[in-house]
Amino acid sequence: MQRAAPATSRRMGNGPKSLAECGSFATLAKKASALEALDRALRQTLPSPLREQVRFANLRNDRLVFLASSPAWASRLRLMQTHILATAHAIGTCASSVTVKVVPHPPVATAPDRSKPLSPAAATHLRAAAASFTDPEMRVLFLELASLAETADSAVPEAD
Repeated sequence: MQRAAPATSRRMGNGPKSLAECGSFATLAKKASALEALDRALRQTLPSPLREQVRFANLRNDRLVFLASSPAWASRLRLMQTHILATAHAIGTCASSVTVKVVPHPPVATAPDRSKPLSPAAATHLRAAAASFTDPEMRVLFLELASLAETADSAVPEAD
């Protein structure tokens, strides 16, 4: 009986690595710490507005990979490639090119403004709608809404 050939650990393609290929947590933490230090060292030499819009992501082979929040910031960073490479060489990092990928910031979720009171006209329409309902629950709900407009209106001082 023949034994099956052992599975090789060679990866195909550039996709994510398997957990076994990543190594120990300590190794990953050490690499993350080194990348963070390189990020600080490279970005501190950039002009202030650019520094806040880009992040160093990785050192792959001899290529510095940055992430920019927009195509405009990516273009500005590409214009500084010579400066970035000189800084990298000065701190002992072997790199021959800079790659910039655009990764927009996720949109900031805004909460709706709930402080806007209902107008007195809205309260009048809500009371009229409540009077037309035969369903007592709906009538109560519309009258509660109308009362919110009335309490909001009473909090505003009247003009003489």
